[in-house]
Amino acid sequence: MGIIELLGLAASLSLLSGWRFYLTIFATGLAMHFDIVPLPENLQMLDVLANPWVLGISAIGAIAEFFADKIAWLDSIWDGLHTLVRPVGGAMLALAIIDSSDPTWQVVAFLLGGSAAFASHATKASARAAVNTSPEPFSNIIVSSVEDVATGGLLILAFANPVAAMIIALTLLVLAIWGLWAGYRAFRRAFPKASEKVSER
Repeated sequence: MGIIELLGLAASLSLLSGWRFYLTIFATGLAMHFDIVPLPENLQMLDVLANPWVLGISAIGAIAEFFADKIAWLDSIWDGLHTLVRPVGGAMLALAIIDSSDPTWQVVAFLLGGSAAFASHATKASARAAVNTSPEPFSNIIVSSVEDVATGGLLILAFANPVAAMIIALTLLVLAIWGLWAGYRAFRRAFPKASEKVSER
């Protein structure tokens, strides 16, 4: 697996961990357990994800996240609790994928992986907070289900074609940054007095 494929895999998993951290860990570990993703020598560090204990804990976390994410406001509480977990997890995944013999690439992977995971997490959390203001409960369930399907599909693509996954990951990162900016502008329009106080600080 070349550096482009490794970067594609690292970028994809980092971004996806910002949406569904436990599902990303579980799917990656399961793919390695069943040799769907053959590990080259420099990726042996990721073999820990195939450990039965890690698989079990990440499966429980994925199930809890699946249901918590469908309930209005509980999803925002869950997102708040994972504000540190998802970016650090995304950074560690990226770090584990890049060749440990090259410290420069590892630092770059750690920083970019954490940034990508934080960007996707922040976008998700902001969007879900906006959706929670809707009086009906169905939009929350629909948005969460779309995230579930998108995450699952992109995980499959990341394992099958890391280069294509990297292109999609970069596109998602651009969309995530644009989503943060659009969310900020919407907040300023909806709450002009609150945004003025934030600007003054």
